[in-house]
Amino acid sequence: MNEKYEEGSREDEALRIAAVALLYVRDIQKLDEYREYFRKFYIPAIESVAVSQTFATREEADAWLTSGRASEEELVRIAGQGFRVIAARKGKGLMFLRTPLPEEME
Repeated sequence: MNEKYEEGSREDEALRIAAVALLYVRDIQKLDEYREYFRKFYIPAIESVAVSQTFATREEADAWLTSGRASEEELVRIAGQGFRVIAARKGKGLMFLRTPLPEEME
């Protein structure tokens, strides 16, 4: 079922069970109800995502990042795309990590 997990593993079994459960929901014609349940379950987490800064260009965002005003873990929007501020991998400072915003995944 899933090439990532060895056949017969616990993960493979869990994926099979989930797939069959979704087929069952579809077969009993309750897929629309399941979709509504899923939205109610998932959307509150999406709505709690807060963008702290919005920048029209990457240049503006980079200037802010190096200004010392940025904090690690902030979520920002740059030219319509989401990025998380993280510690730079090499050396000091901060960098942007591409992190899609909820509206980008719709």
